[in-house]
Amino acid sequence: MYLSFFGLSERPFSLAPDPRFFFMGTSHQEARTQIEERRGLVVLTGEAGTGKTSLLLALRERLDPEIAVTHVFNTTLPFDGMVEFMLEDLGIAKLEESPAMRLAALSGFLSAREQAGQRTTLVIDEAQNLDVPTLAQLGALQNMDGTAPGKHLQILLVGPPELEARLEHSDLQHLWAAIGARCRLRPLDAAEVESYIRGRLRIAGAHDTGLFSQRAIRRITQYSGGIPRVINTLCDHALLFGYADHKRRIDRHIVNHAIAYLKEGAHAPRTPVAVDDPAALESTASNRTRQMLTIAGVALASALLGFALTFLGG
Repeated sequence: MYLSFFGLSERPFSLAPDPRFFFMGTSHQEARTQIEERRGLVVLTGEAGTGKTSLLLALRERLDPEIAVTHVFNTTLPFDGMVEFMLEDLGIAKLEESPAMRLAALSGFLSAREQAGQRTTLVIDEAQNLDVPTLAQLGALQNMDGTAPGKHLQILLVGPPELEARLEHSDLQHLWAAIGARCRLRPLDAAEVESYIRGRLRIAGAHDTGLFSQRAIRRITQYSGGIPRVINTLCDHALLFGYADHKRRIDRHIVNHAIAYLKEGAHAPRTPVAVDDPAALESTASNRTRQMLTIAGVALASALLGFALTFLGG
């Protein structure tokens, strides 16, 4: 809706993970280095919205084509189900055999790849949902043939900070001791937020990456707490409000209106940040209604225009 108005070729703040837009904050760079260089068991944690999925997608694009990666999203599967999924995903499924034979087939596959100098990585997303017995059995995958743990298989467990607490369970002491690296994604700091916003605008085709004023960016940083997902949501709404008001530069006032709108829609960040300019956030019900009606009108006009073009073209 606002793309041509701001000279953009695509939405710069979409919530859909896209490796092209991935921003490497300091903690993201540290995590990427650890994951790329470590073998064995690696734990990646971070609050919701800090970029875990985006980091994984970016890593997959950088990996050597000879590295085999199997990515498990369904953490309700029991251990045997995960082994079946891995065999299928790696192209060596033998589903008609017993669990023991499937495990032997996986072990043989991993050993053959190791001898050929090829790496295999198992990524388990939302790993905090795995039960303790499944986690214990996953740890045993690392040295199925009695070799050094992690020699044949890198296991990457991904989840929120609660994952660390799950791994501290008394029945998982051997797994905890086998962790080769613990990576924690942190929110972006003020300088990173500015680079993040301007970088996404540049990738989206903006001729002027200073579309957001410095005061607007400081307000975005304060409200979002440096969480990329919240930054995206807020910036996208701010652009929509700027478009509705025919403002080609997003200032703090527009950002505050977007924040008020998001709060009414219950899209506030997990930990709200204290407001340093209460007066700027004060708006009457009529003003908020006017803003929402303006946006609704823009959306309706766009829809009617699309219908008319389709009708005339048909």
